[in-house]
Amino acid sequence: MAKIEGKCKEVINAAEWVAFATHGADGPHLAATWGEYIRVLGIRDDEIILVPAGGYQKTEQNLLKDDTIEMICATRTVEGAHGAGKGCRIRGKGELRSAGEYFEATRKIFPWTRGVLVIKVEEVMEQL
Repeated sequence: MAKIEGKCKEVINAAEWVAFATHGADGPHLAATWGEYIRVLGIRDDEIILVPAGGYQKTEQNLLKDDTIEMICATRTVEGAHGAGKGCRIRGKGELRSAGEYFEATRKIFPWTRGVLVIKVEEVMEQL
């Protein structure tokens, strides 16, 4: 697994929102969440991202067939290569869990959640 560190960690810690892409029989699917949700749950060992899932039915269906997921986030508050603004793209394997340690921890903070999207990071790329 790859580690989320350096500029990408700064970006996640400042991003207002993040988007996820999965792929299903009918093509790509996008979903998003607030950056604050990821910060509240924390990134485990710089390798596992947890996202509370209230919906994400299509995301879950897609991950059952192809567990590849990509995430992108950006912020103007982190200095990029050409001025204000930096982004990062993260690729990994995703799974929506409705039981276990990560789910229980998520449910304590976000009682409305039906599950937790667990992303195991495989690649981290800086953007901008």
